Amino acid sequence: MSNISRAAKAAIVVAALGYFVDIYDLLLFGIVRVPSLRSLGIADADMKTVGAALLNYQMFGMLLGGIVWGILGDKKGRLSVLFGSIFLYSIANLANAFIDRLENPAQSLAAYEALRFIAGFGLAGELGAGITLVSELMPAEKRGYGTMIVAGFGILGAVVATLIGDFFRWQTSYVIGGVMGLVLLILRIGVYESGMYQKTAEAGVTRGNFLHLFTSAERFMRYLRSILIGVPLWFAVGILVIFSKEFGQALGATETINPGHAIGFMYAGLSLGDFITGYLSQRYGSRRRVVLVCQLLNVGLLAVYLLSRNFSPTYFYALCVVLGLANGYWAVFVTIAAEQFGTNLRATVATTVPNFVRGSVPFLTTAFLFLDKDVFGKGLGNSAQGMVPAAFIVGGVALLLGIWATLTIPETHGKDLNYHE
Repeated sequence: MSNISRAAKAAIVVAALGYFVDIYDLLLFGIVRVPSLRSLGIADADMKTVGAALLNYQMFGMLLGGIVWGILGDKKGRLSVLFGSIFLYSIANLANAFIDRLENPAQSLAAYEALRFIAGFGLAGELGAGITLVSELMPAEKRGYGTMIVAGFGILGAVVATLIGDFFRWQTSYVIGGVMGLVLLILRIGVYESGMYQKTAEAGVTRGNFLHLFTSAERFMRYLRSILIGVPLWFAVGILVIFSKEFGQALGATETINPGHAIGFMYAGLSLGDFITGYLSQRYGSRRRVVLVCQLLNVGLLAVYLLSRNFSPTYFYALCVVLGLANGYWAVFVTIAAEQFGTNLRATVATTVPNFVRGSVPFLTTAFLFLDKDVFGKGLGNSAQGMVPAAFIVGGVALLLGIWATLTIPETHGKDLNYHE
């Protein structure tokens, strides 16, 4: 990386650390879901439903935040979004640590919902702004290495969140996340705005027009395909891993599965997978082929996960690592999205696409819970048994759409990004 500018290196460091804190805070709820809800008086029988509702609040916040931060990234600059988003989700997570001090459980749960939405809104901006900034500062032939480092290192935030969740109370875990984010803001010194963005701003080109993505059928299909590529990844995280405790019970695990441990093991695999897929996409000069291989592996792993029976926690956590490796194409996926569009829409796309993917979780969980309880749960006479066919259907549809999108989206490896839509 000797021919990479100091500005690019500084952007990689700050974006990677920012994504580390982003992922820590994003996954922390899944890790502390059970103890935090128990402390608010939620019964074990309601854990899955209430947990899904809180996750949906967070993801809807990310969905809305992705649009707002993306537009601001193209209109006001990548750096303003990078640091504004970090500040917002850090404050929200600090406040989250004190919800159990409210007068009654109803108020605490309402505060939990509101703060998960605000945190999600803040979390929506960091990754897209960071990837856009790094992509525009890096040489075209090495761009994939920069985004690989950002995502590969950043995803380790989930592993740290798992460790923190094991050794500290859930309130302390939220405080640690908030403090890390605020400390990170000090590192903004020495990070510079993208030269491509500055030239676009000086040229007076219309920037950050979200509706412009829908004024051309060809442009819209590029955008839709960019989103669909990433949905299978968040099916694996948002359903298979977040609800691993319930899946373990349904599949006959010999001991209770800890969702926090499942998240940690999967994200360890995801981090390694991001480094591997990022390297392979550079080595073989294709982003699409690498993503397609990952998606095909996931077809087999979905079957292995849902057809396993009477397994030990060790087996399950090992499967989570493998599942993480197969889904470790997040860096390549976000890079593909950023490279699909011109400078005047790049931050809008790079920010909204991953957040629309994350925002697909409420729709995935709603479909999954409907099939689980109202279709297969009644038909099979057991809601736990209904989880398996429900996950097969939702996961299968997500994977089919993702494979179609990967096969039909334009290849972008080595593409010159200095242009306008």
